[in-house]
Amino acid sequence: MNINNDRTKYRFLEDVAIADIAFEAYGKTLNELFENAASAIFELSADVETIDAVKKVEFELENVKLDNLLYDFLSEILFLKDSKYMVFKNVHVAISEGKKNCLKAVLEGDRINPEVQHLENDIKAITMHMFELKKEKNGYKATVVVDI
Repeated sequence: MNINNDRTKYRFLEDVAIADIAFEAYGKTLNELFENAASAIFELSADVETIDAVKKVEFELENVKLDNLLYDFLSEILFLKDSKYMVFKNVHVAISEGKKNCLKAVLEGDRINPEVQHLENDIKAITMHMFELKKEKNGYKATVVVDI
């Protein structure tokens, strides 16, 4: 479990599925929730302490539904890992809500180099199993299951 001051960013859930890893991400704001969910993906993929933030990747996404926007965002991170052969360390997200919710993201990381980075799980996909984003009284919570 990772802790940021007095607020948990995310936690991994045990015994959800055999070939999957599940986690919950938390945030006081949507931006923070999306960033914390991305950080969980980063940590599942590699030891982030072994990744240098030397390359930036920026992208924008739109979706009418916030939960679909989160799904698209996490899926885009996996696409970038596979297509650009990169692992990431830092993330900044800016979401503007409206008829279409717009997301702008900046990821920082480096090309995959197993001689330098300690790689963990090769995540294949974000699944819809148990996938959920909900507003709670103190912010937001998302449940995510990834296929490894």
